Amino acid sequence: MMQNWFYPDNGDPPTYLGDSCPEDAVPIPAGPTLADIQNAFRSIPMQPSVLQVQPPGGETLVNFRTNFFTVNDPFERTVTLLGARVDFRIRASEFTWHFGDGSTRTTSKPGAPYPELDVTHTYARKGPVTPRVDTTYTADYRVDGGPWSPVGATVTIEGAPVPLTIREARPVLVG
Repeated sequence: MMQNWFYPDNGDPPTYLGDSCPEDAVPIPAGPTLADIQNAFRSIPMQPSVLQVQPPGGETLVNFRTNFFTVNDPFERTVTLLGARVDFRIRASEFTWHFGDGSTRTTSKPGAPYPELDVTHTYARKGPVTPRVDTTYTADYRVDGGPWSPVGATVTIEGAPVPLTIREARPVLVG
């Protein structure tokens, strides 16, 4: 048996609240916290986006709009966390394009193949470069089939560099 007392901070005398028995206490079910869910999200393996370059073949020209894009579909994962089923709906929310010449650009879209030209870059100098695209993922989650909520965290996965040679075109008169 345990006596329960309330001790006010203002100097008033304590108040007796009654007796309780710790054996009779109802356990509060422990579930994952938002921090647990964010850590679980960060530990889910995510694939880097594969950079596509147009024109294909690993070569482009100085002063030519080179097109970049990737394909990145949303996906789902389920984990068990502290005895609870946690479902994640994961999607790419941001793409950071590193063009290999020191220039970068961040977009919310994955670009598109020709003729769309959503993400292009014009190289000013000839030579080899290694562009890549980094992908930032975000997600919604639900616990044990409950309502969906935003995770409130992101994960950025660095993409693999793609070799690209920038060539200089030489004009030739043909008669």
